[in-house]
Amino acid sequence: MSRSSVTAARMAEEISRAAATESSSSTEASKRWTWASKLRWIPTSTDLIVAAEKRLLSFVKTSYVQEQVNIGPGPPDSKVRWFRSSSDQPRFINTITFDSKEDSPTLVMVHGYAASQGFFLRNFDALATRFRVIAIDQLGWGASSRPDFNCKSTEETEAWFIDSFEEWRKAKNLDKFILLGHSFGGYVAAKYALKHPEHVQHLILVGPAGFSSESEHMSKELAKFRATWKGAFINHLWESNVTPQKFIRQSFFLAKFYILLQILCVSFNINNVVFIYRGLGPWGPNLVQRYTSARFGSYSTGEVLTEEESKLLTDYTYHTLAAKASGELCLKYIFSFGAFARKPLLDCASDWKVPTTFIYGFQDWMNYQGAQQAREGMKMPCEIIRVPEAGHFAFIDNPSGFHSAVFYACRKFLSPSHGNAIPFPHGLSSA
Repeated sequence: MSRSSVTAARMAEEISRAAATESSSSTEASKRWTWASKLRWIPTSTDLIVAAEKRLLSFVKTSYVQEQVNIGPGPPDSKVRWFRSSSDQPRFINTITFDSKEDSPTLVMVHGYAASQGFFLRNFDALATRFRVIAIDQLGWGASSRPDFNCKSTEETEAWFIDSFEEWRKAKNLDKFILLGHSFGGYVAAKYALKHPEHVQHLILVGPAGFSSESEHMSKELAKFRATWKGAFINHLWESNVTPQKFIRQSFFLAKFYILLQILCVSFNINNVVFIYRGLGPWGPNLVQRYTSARFGSYSTGEVLTEEESKLLTDYTYHTLAAKASGELCLKYIFSFGAFARKPLLDCASDWKVPTTFIYGFQDWMNYQGAQQAREGMKMPCEIIRVPEAGHFAFIDNPSGFHSAVFYACRKFLSPSHGNAIPFPHGLSSA
């Protein structure tokens, strides 16, 4: 049986097991709802996102400051549509800055698609011992502002994220920093470093999306599936920009479709399964709980979340996904169905201007061989580190291994006089 088939079977088993307890879970959930939330089809709001974030970060021992950094309307001549929006709503990036030792190098952390900065909850304490850690919610995600998304091309969509990040950098008065991005956040971080290399001291890409193209790397299995009516239907949804989050906002009766799509997406390594949640309205939290329990519970490839971590991460994830659609709508413009980049980073390898470290989990569905191909065309130092007992969320599955990889990647900044003499971390692999 192929790895993708095994993955699908395991996910199906988890969903079935969770469904068996749905009735009792629903009863318990109903007790938790307030009268105000019962009057709303989608029981979430910006205030609830911030509150959920605060509860989740209660696990973090390091003191931090949370702020909404105003990024303004943007340059007058900007071609980015959100800059030209007639809306008078504020534009801000939700930002968490952790206490650190004086003169610590700055590490900026950027989350992936269908995630937010709170997903790094297991990493903040360890990283803050060596860095000045700053984590953000990208524009249109998490507790950041959610402007109407009116981009109509790959170029405009990339500019939405790159230019808003640059405005945030200016507002924070950051000159040089280490930039870490996970998955889609890795794609954004890489594109930012290509446009603004003068500000990035070192680039860390964790399971980055966007290195492979559809024409070169589509598997026979995925090609065969796309030829079926189910594949054609899901591809139509993708091209119509029906995102994972959209269904959370719309209809309870799409729950069964969620289960099918969840299995298909996991089978074909598509990290795009969350649009169901929004349509389920008040039932959405229960469905998110089943997903997070499966993904970071018995389905996890590494260190399982504690019961309390899972509970608060579920609550946080639901609120961030069920809120107004904004940044999520980037999907069809950045990737084609199957998570293949429309403008692959592999094509930009020769233009790389920043030293780069790639970090992948051993079971990451993002292929590290794409990074190996990119390295061949790079003129800058590049290394690839693989973390055992970890999948796509290496920083959750194996936090200690992930931290070792980050510290090693930044050895020249953490130990300037001895960086080259620091040995490769035990237990990790170099590719």
